[in-house]
Amino acid sequence: MMMFWYGEGMSGWGYAFMSVSMILFWGLVVLGIVAFVRYLGRAARPMGAPDRPTPEQLLAERLARGEIDEDEYRRRRDALGSTTTSSS
Repeated sequence: MMMFWYGEGMSGWGYAFMSVSMILFWGLVVLGIVAFVRYLGRAARPMGAPDRPTPEQLLAERLARGEIDEDEYRRRRDALGSTTTSSS
């Protein structure tokens, strides 16, 4: 049985399509790698500003370290409580 081939296979459009699709493929691969690296870099950093201790936590730490006594602690805690409730 005899087979007839029409032309030499791919035409100029076939080569152009293959070239463009190869460029698009490698471009998507590079973009995927860049996006993945940026995602990993963002995940390693904490979001927003670092958590700062509240005034009540700072006061409790000062009491625990012995910088202030219980009377001073209670007086300052009450003063903090009155300023935070009146400003809200």
